[in-house]
Amino acid sequence: MPEIHEKSPFYAQGLHFSCTRCSACCRHESGYVYLSGKDTLRLEEYIKISGKELTETFCRWIPAENGNEWLSLREKPNYDCIFWASDTLEGGGCTVYEARPLQCRAFPFWSAVVSSPKNWRITAASCPGANSGTLHSPASIEKWLALRQKEPIIERACSTGIKKLKGES
Repeated sequence: MPEIHEKSPFYAQGLHFSCTRCSACCRHESGYVYLSGKDTLRLEEYIKISGKELTETFCRWIPAENGNEWLSLREKPNYDCIFWASDTLEGGGCTVYEARPLQCRAFPFWSAVVSSPKNWRITAASCPGANSGTLHSPASIEKWLALRQKEPIIERACSTGIKKLKGES
């Protein structure tokens, strides 16, 4: 019987990426930064506020495809991330960089981005750090992808308001 080989991901030779701190992924376009329980704890500690204050001040609930809602950071009216500021010492940037959510730390190694060469090219078209700089091994990329499974997005049931983690029954 012939051996069955799993198809290698397109990034089997690795992908080049080094963040240029251009903030293009943090600004000017609407999007969602989904939060895990670890993300909220890290932000609460860094900002020195309660979980309730964090959720009420900096977060919003986004409808999920399963009828529930996922916790995400808010955006400013101009679509900048709620934590992006133009008045930092460097002239602009993330005010919680040291405590930024997993989704931000893992960019561009998101499952949707590395699922195909086409999606990688689309991301690289707006990200000057993609296809340049450090070569990230397939194992390193897989590690980022696995972290999302280990740190699931906070989810709540719409009808009852009960919070649960994505992936829990």
